Amino acid sequence: MRVHLATDHAGLELSAHLLAHLTAAGHDVVDHGPSSYDPEDDYPSFCIDAAQAVMADRAAGTEALGIVLGGSGNGEQIAANKVRGIRAALAWSLDTARLARQHNDANVVAVGGRQHTVAEATAIIEAFLAEPFSNAERHSRRIAQVARYEETGSVA
Repeated sequence: MRVHLATDHAGLELSAHLLAHLTAAGHDVVDHGPSSYDPEDDYPSFCIDAAQAVMADRAAGTEALGIVLGGSGNGEQIAANKVRGIRAALAWSLDTARLARQHNDANVVAVGGRQHTVAEATAIIEAFLAEPFSNAERHSRRIAQVARYEETGSVA
């Protein structure tokens, strides 16, 4: 699977770990940056780039998911969710990561680097990447309503 990775300064250490860890696990990891701390770097551009790449890959038929990291993950999730078609979920536990995929077919996970140890964050991300969408009718129906709203401004 292709994994698009982006961070802010608070997620740099975790990002470097994940790049190596996920590559070793056989994933095709694309690092959207940054790779070093620069106070002029702002996370929205990195996270939006990663989210756009997820959508481009999926449109081309490539299985792809995204990971956005920050201190809390909140801002990164908000930025990623500005890309049409992205369903970025803030995950803070194994259950929230799994449910984001099972029930919401989330295609980007946001994790707070200051909220977890590297081992905890890695486990959350692995759970997210491994979990399939349930394809349950009720979940598909709800996701379709969100997509309709993105397109038309109405869930009906």
